[in-house]
Amino acid sequence: MAYTETTRQSYGSKLSGSLKGIVFGFILLIGGTVLLWWNEGNSVKNAKAIKEAQSVSVNLESIDAINPEMNGKMVHATGVATTLDTLSDDLFGVKANAFKISRTVEYYQWVEHSESKSKEKIGGATETVTTYTYKKEWVGQPISSSSFHDPDYQQSNRVLTTIEEKDIYADNASFGAYVLPPYIISSISGSEPAAASLTPEMIKDWKTTLQDSLATVQASGNTVYFGRNSGVPNIGDVRITLTQVTAPKTISILSKVVNNTFEPFIAKNGKTISKVAMGTVSAENMYEQAHKENKLWTWVLRIVGIIIVVAGLKSIFSILSMLFAVLPFLKNLVGAATGLVCTILGLVWSLVVIAIAWIVYRPVLAISLLVVAAALIVFLVIKPGKKKTDTPVVEAK
Repeated sequence: MAYTETTRQSYGSKLSGSLKGIVFGFILLIGGTVLLWWNEGNSVKNAKAIKEAQSVSVNLESIDAINPEMNGKMVHATGVATTLDTLSDDLFGVKANAFKISRTVEYYQWVEHSESKSKEKIGGATETVTTYTYKKEWVGQPISSSSFHDPDYQQSNRVLTTIEEKDIYADNASFGAYVLPPYIISSISGSEPAAASLTPEMIKDWKTTLQDSLATVQASGNTVYFGRNSGVPNIGDVRITLTQVTAPKTISILSKVVNNTFEPFIAKNGKTISKVAMGTVSAENMYEQAHKENKLWTWVLRIVGIIIVVAGLKSIFSILSMLFAVLPFLKNLVGAATGLVCTILGLVWSLVVIAIAWIVYRPVLAISLLVVAAALIVFLVIKPGKKKTDTPVVEAK
């Protein structure tokens, strides 16, 4: 069943919170501005570094033997990566000739969810009703139920045992005659199930650690289950999923040759370039993908920066609507108007920051952005749609 709590915040408390919000708003405004500026510069630097690497990149036609002429050069190469290492997860009897073995742990727990609805009262106070609901879910970490709001669910969570999640990587891997460094080994993907193999002695040892005497240890394929019945989980049950990235794997790389191994290419601006793709992928496609990823992250951070700037301005000017909170309808009206103005100002501020950054980093595109910002300012200052004046009607004689 749902559990509800009703809280009341006085007008004075809300006004005090708005004053604190001004300080927080300035922090957000500064932080968003810094993020927008840094993002534009970082995007341009990354794009230049990718172009620089591409301009000097050569194809390493064969990896069967070390080519001294390629030493120190940025290369594109495709071939088979392999390892002789046998990785093991001794807790669950996993052994494999692989680049990576992963152990993912989940716990069956009660999870608290909340939904709040606020109502403004005449006089400036706010009444908030929060509804708490509880669901059983598989989660990545045990949840402390002592802080749950519903007393009936407090202390309801437990776990049979706690197990650490873990990734195990191969120390040695080869790429033809070349040796793969750790950063390339960890980039090799393609997970497959890794079968658990628990001996009777291991099962017996595990059972002694469980908090429930009726719980069992069940292994099926790449899953190990701690509980009474894997088909009907109970609170506290634990589920472990085991995966592996087996050898060999065909990969394509963009990296700098250093004797018999590789390291990231360092551009003149200090940015590093190194890429790994699964399968046979041409240099052109890999560089094109690198540019796409750079553009994608640039836009993601732009949007995040703009949202932070707008949120900061709204926090700064939220006190305006709070001054009228004694009359809820008036507060809502002022709040809507303030929100619209802050959104437009936030967009203008962000576009100006981006445009100035472009003047520094990419001046050709800066002018068009400034024009858009100016148009928004005009929209904000000049009311759209002037009042129409009555046109005198001339009667026909």
